[in-house]
Parts: sequence; structure tokens; C-alpha cells
Amino acid sequence: MTCPVPKDQQPLNEYVELKEAFFYRWAKLARSQYLKVLLFMWFGFTVIFLPVAMSIESPSRHLWQFICVASIGGSVGLILPVLLLLSGWSHVKQRLDSAKIFYEESGWYDGQTWEKPEADLVKDRLLVAYEIKPVLSRLQKTLLGIIGFIALGFGALNIL
Repeated sequence: MTCPVPKDQQPLNEYVELKEAFFYRWAKLARSQYLKVLLFMWFGFTVIFLPVAMSIESPSRHLWQFICVASIGGSVGLILPVLLLLSGWSHVKQRLDSAKIFYEESGWYDGQTWEKPEADLVKDRLLVAYEIKPVLSRLQKTLLGIIGFIALGFGALNIL
């Protein structure tokens, strides 16, 4: 039985496209490169947040509070791309893990469902287990780390 799902909607092709996409491939980088990208994005969001931090705390009078507020702002900004990464990888995981695939033949009005053969389902689930779950775990830990950093920032503001 041939697969009736259009090539661009087949879960395996969606996975290949996702892992090669400029933004989404960051989640699969080596640990040191991944941390560098996160640090670079956090720094960028922190710089963007500086005017807001200046309106909240004066850097000339309350330098440490200003740094905390700017860091919190950068961390809040960093949550958004991490959530987008998590969303994209979760979507592909769900499509690969599912025994039935919903697809559109020519538009939103003619959706169909195709049941994967058992061999394809086993291969897809192995891919999920060894390639996608580690990425999702990394992204979830990253999100928890950012939330923890924000909590530490608010705690430091209370102490200072």
C-alpha cells in the first residue's frame, strides 16, 4: 500500500525539514554550542530590555537592581523562542508517534486520515525515542532553568 499523504505532510519529511531549519536545528546542537546560542539570545533580549529596565531602576543609583531587572527581562524574552522550539518539536513528535496521520489533499476542506503500516509506525517511534525525546527533554530543562533564573532574579531584587 502506497502512502497517500503528500510528501510535505509525511511525518518523516516534516522531521527532516524541522531538523534542517535554521531556527529549529539549534535544539540539536552540541551542548556547548546550544548554550552559546542561548546565552547570545539572552544577551540580545537583555540589551533590548535595557530601556525598560532604566525606567524601572536607575543604573546610576541602583546598579544591582538595574542589572537584575534587565536580566529578568532578557530571560522572559528567552522563554518565547524556547517555547517555539518546544512547540515545533512536540508537533513533529506527535505526528511521528501517531498511528493515524491526518493530512490535507489539496486544501483545508478535504482532510483525510491515513493509518500507518505497523513497520512504519515502529520506525517512526524509534526515531521519536532516540532523536526527538532527548531534544524535548533538553528544551523542557532549558525552560525550567529559565524559570528558575527568573525566580532567582526576583529573589535577588527582594534582597537588594
